[in-house]
Amino acid sequence: MNSQVKQQVVHPHRIVIVGGGAGGLELATRLGNSIGKRGQAHIILVDAALTHIWKPLLHEVATGKLNSSEDELNYFAHAKKNHFEFCLGRMSDIDREQKHIVLEQMDSKSGEMIAPCRTLAYDTLVLAIGSTSNDFGTLGAKEHCIFLDSRQQADRFQNEFLNLYLQAQSKVAGRGDDTISNKRLDIAIVGAGATGVELAAELHYAAHQFCKYGFKVSPENVRISLIEASNRVLPGLSEQVSASAQAELLKMGVNVLTEHKVTKIDDSFIYFENGQSLPATLKVWSAGIKAPDFLKNIAGLETNRINQLIVHSTLQTTLDSHIFAMGDCASYTPAGQQRAVPPRAQVANQQAIFLEQALKAHIEQAGLPEFVFKDKGSLVSLSEKTSVGSILGNINIQGFCARMMYVSLYRFHQMALHGFWKTSVFILKDRLSRSARPPLKMH
Repeated sequence: MNSQVKQQVVHPHRIVIVGGGAGGLELATRLGNSIGKRGQAHIILVDAALTHIWKPLLHEVATGKLNSSEDELNYFAHAKKNHFEFCLGRMSDIDREQKHIVLEQMDSKSGEMIAPCRTLAYDTLVLAIGSTSNDFGTLGAKEHCIFLDSRQQADRFQNEFLNLYLQAQSKVAGRGDDTISNKRLDIAIVGAGATGVELAAELHYAAHQFCKYGFKVSPENVRISLIEASNRVLPGLSEQVSASAQAELLKMGVNVLTEHKVTKIDDSFIYFENGQSLPATLKVWSAGIKAPDFLKNIAGLETNRINQLIVHSTLQTTLDSHIFAMGDCASYTPAGQQRAVPPRAQVANQQAIFLEQALKAHIEQAGLPEFVFKDKGSLVSLSEKTSVGSILGNINIQGFCARMMYVSLYRFHQMALHGFWKTSVFILKDRLSRSARPPLKMH
């Protein structure tokens, strides 16, 4: 009698990517359209939100300049078009022995359970969870400041910012005045890095736009304070770029306070180490970053003081070759250098491109390449007309040319996700819609 041979079903290699930010989403898209499309691997992207918006644009969402509902990307729809699977969930732990991640229970705003606590198996895991604001334990920061880590937080700021104007407008109407002359709106931003500088410039732009659309609050009565503990704004960039940015902010009327270390924040004031204080109705914290707290030594993996996972030059974690990390949640220090690769959007982009090839080699059990970061410079937006920054290492630029280069960064991100032709349609749509809608979202 012929023996029956049972054939073992070979499942495609499962690559689970946790985090749908710029790096994680771009990596999932690249892998989906290459090995996912051909059935060589099963790509799964996990995120706790249903939609994606490019994080460097959150300051525009916060002022209402960008409508997050119109510019967001739906993960489920994007996954279907690009040959990967999307899983809604928030990772809470990793079981390295069983090779699965734990997803915590998700509930709706009304308390109804959307998804139970469950596990998701992987053969290779990529952590692209990003970063959150670091308040350094400052008293009152969590309770009285808004952080710009997510679309929801940016939407909250935009709502509270608009409410300040609506409240002031109703007081003017009640008195029958034409403008507010004795009431000042105080807005404070703690941290003069790129986010803080860009938000200050956008708030200045918004104050003038509100006035054009009938609000009786004079822009001169909106005091925007930008607070920095070091001796200059944009301390991570060159002194020339920093000086150019500060000159532009001062020209706008932004109250720039350098060498002011915040020690305490309450409902009405910000207090400094030098004993001074500053009144502020609306407060934003953008003074530093860290990886999410739950990553600290997760599953016994090596992390640093700000919870970032330590990785080799292959972007594999130091204690598990099947777990990779990228973007803001990873720390990689190139050989011979003392500083780790900076947490910037261009790093996440370059690591997504690198990992597309590295993960293919990992699946085939071949030798992995080493990641090399090529610093293309940094650009900081100062609202509509100008930007400042440096390119190719040490070439400082500003003005309209820098502004056009800054705008192109988002378009390159869109091209990585959607391709050239669809991005061209987006550009055309954005230009046409400018004439049909107000420059700021007013609802």
